[in-house]
Amino acid sequence: MSRMRTDHKSAQCRLAYGFALGALALIASVPAIGLTAKKPSVGLEGSWSGGGTVSFASGSTEHARCRAYYRRAGSTSYTLSATCATASGKASQTASVRQVAENRYSGSFYNSEYGISGVISIVVHGRSQTVNLRSDSGSAVISLSR
Repeated sequence: MSRMRTDHKSAQCRLAYGFALGALALIASVPAIGLTAKKPSVGLEGSWSGGGTVSFASGSTEHARCRAYYRRAGSTSYTLSATCATASGKASQTASVRQVAENRYSGSFYNSEYGISGVISIVVHGRSQTVNLRSDSGSAVISLSR
């Protein structure tokens, strides 16, 4: 019985790591979706950190702490490397995002370590941003600031 409980906890930890990371990686792998902004993006470039809540398909939730670093890849696109940690563990990933409107970014993500993919949206408010992630494994809302 304890082995079964350990195996379940281990699987939940892997899912938590992957989703927290995937949530931030979400911020990556973003295909352009009807780019309507006329100005270059407000500037994601640089380091961001913060936290939020990861909600799993099982109904459980965990607090996540994240650090992200964006590099400009084009006039309206960025690459991202991120690390997030929950009580269950820590995971790292990379991604890319594209601007879809002034101060808004959208796309999809994939975390190869845990096989998790989904959609992401980002809204930037000056020196802070809100990242929303959705996948079959759950969802996350992460607030980052400079």
